[in-house]
Amino acid sequence: MITTKPQPGEYVEQQMNYIKQVGDAPVQQLILELKDKGYDFYTSIPEEKGNYAYAPGKWTIREVIGHIIDTERIFGYRLLAFIRGEQQGLPGFDQDDYVATSQAIERTIKDLAEEMKLVRTANYYLVRNLTEEQGAIKGISAGNPISVRTILYIMAGHELHHLQILKERYL
Repeated sequence: MITTKPQPGEYVEQQMNYIKQVGDAPVQQLILELKDKGYDFYTSIPEEKGNYAYAPGKWTIREVIGHIIDTERIFGYRLLAFIRGEQQGLPGFDQDDYVATSQAIERTIKDLAEEMKLVRTANYYLVRNLTEEQGAIKGISAGNPISVRTILYIMAGHELHHLQILKERYL
């Protein structure tokens, strides 16, 4: 079980907001809990609100959920790569390009919620038995050093961040 929070040098400043979202919760347990909490929240959103965006140029609810899924997958791959000892730096990604080509807007909220639950479940099984030592493993992502534990915190914090935005600005 990973109990140590990310340390300076394991993340870049713009990731701190996601890390703070986690608070003192055991991160692996939170990842498991969010699997169902996220699903329950997403499926509580009426389908007719799926194309709503709170301002011009902002993503719709469906696109936000699609973005959460894409990011979860990307962080899951980064975790796998670093846990397995990958020495090559991994590329960043342009979230707006990913959203624009995701076709999330064409899907139902329920379908997106089910996919997110499945991706999160797979990632949970990848990380549920990680040790403190494995949490300290570092790799390079988007040109910056990052630790496995930081990725876990960002993974959970990213979804918490977007859940809050959905509640405050969309619903």
